[in-house]
Amino acid sequence: MFANYLIGLREGLEASLVVCILIAYLVKTGRKDRLGPVWTGVGAAVALAMAFGAVLQFGSNQLSFEAQEALGGSLSIIAVGLVTWMVFWMRRTARHLKSELQGKLDAALAMGTGALVVTAFLAVGREGLETSLFIWTAVQSTGDGWNPLVGATLGLLTSVVLGWLFYRGALKINLAKFFTWTGGMLVVVAAGVLAYGVHDLQEADWIPGLHAHAFDISTTIPADSWYGTLLKGVFNFQPDPTKAQVWVWALYLVPTLYFFFRKPAATPPKTAAQAPAEAKTV
Repeated sequence: MFANYLIGLREGLEASLVVCILIAYLVKTGRKDRLGPVWTGVGAAVALAMAFGAVLQFGSNQLSFEAQEALGGSLSIIAVGLVTWMVFWMRRTARHLKSELQGKLDAALAMGTGALVVTAFLAVGREGLETSLFIWTAVQSTGDGWNPLVGATLGLLTSVVLGWLFYRGALKINLAKFFTWTGGMLVVVAAGVLAYGVHDLQEADWIPGLHAHAFDISTTIPADSWYGTLLKGVFNFQPDPTKAQVWVWALYLVPTLYFFFRKPAATPPKTAAQAPAEAKTV
């Protein structure tokens, strides 16, 4: 449940911040009459995310076992790719999110009501689709349809409250640090989802090695024990993973965490001799 709470919290907070920035900008610039199109776009994005989740859930139930496993494995890998891109993007743009959104909103205001709806829809819709896909893969991997949904719902509700507090000015945190550390935790969660996706593709006979286990500690950590269930829910831990799962998990997790937490190289200061030389070439 914690992993899904984290997903709902992070994705929901991104969407909440986007909505708060758009609304605050319109209010402060005396354009309250343009709030309607923004809320229309937000509502359409939420409806799309819910419809997407419903299609994934009910559509997959009509497939054969092999097709379900192939679909689940493929979408798990796509979800990991989207989440990885999202955490790197947010880490890079968290400090400049406000100015970037305000620039897009100014352009939308100049174009009219339809552009406002599209701007709000696109800003929120991406997070909604990512959340639906990632939660669906979590439900498939744990085999529990309720705990992941409850965790994600609680995370989304928390994000709405935090977004409202941000808007009211009652809460101030370092967003860059927040998204950095939650992004690091999501990378760990995504590694487990990726490994489970590989297992699904092995069960669909798309990838060989289904019975080539790297290790088996089922007697030490039974899958049906409370701690086995906890590890499964948070990290998608499997006591008897295949060799392919372990290799994919490690090859994703180690370099991704390294590049995610690596500080960008500082630009060396210009020397006195370089400055005149550059000035002459301009």
